[in-house]
Amino acid sequence: MRVRIALAEKGIDYESRAEDLSNKSSLLLKMNPLHKQIPVLIHKGRPVCESLIIVQYIDEVWRDRSPLLPSHPYDRANASFWADFVDKKIYPTGKLVWGATGEVQEAAKKGLIGCFQLLEGELGDKPYFGGEKFGFTDVSLIPFYSWFYALETCGNLSIITECPKLVAWAKRCMERESVSKSLPDQCKMYCFLMELKKKCEVK
Repeated sequence: MRVRIALAEKGIDYESRAEDLSNKSSLLLKMNPLHKQIPVLIHKGRPVCESLIIVQYIDEVWRDRSPLLPSHPYDRANASFWADFVDKKIYPTGKLVWGATGEVQEAAKKGLIGCFQLLEGELGDKPYFGGEKFGFTDVSLIPFYSWFYALETCGNLSIITECPKLVAWAKRCMERESVSKSLPDQCKMYCFLMELKKKCEVK
């Protein structure tokens, strides 16, 4: 989703290939032999792996179009810090909210809301994390908006009650065509996550 958003923001035409991760293609195994995971951007025959690294690469290659990373070194470092925070905190904690039960889930719920509140503090009253312009931190976080219904349903919580500014930011991002066309419907994401949970339980 991050890569699609970044490409759309830049107005870059590309060919997208779906992957069956239970039966990985020879192309994926060749282009990402270390992790064997998606996404992989193949540009001029060479692979770039990991979503945040791909977004950075896209921004640097097409730097003349809708820059995502700030020009000032400090602002750029700050954007990268919060994007890294999203990957290290939001993803694993959110996964426990929809995937776990009992005390583990309760701790994850508190942890997730705490992380969202920290992000709200960083956002402040700005329209986007970088200020007036949609940028790198926004791209890193907005795909998790598609998880919100699953998090609220599985965790019996209300994100809009706990973090109204964050929800308002997400809705603002969804007004962008690059975002709205790249994110799956929240109910479809919920069904996908529940199927994934069943498979994990069977194992």
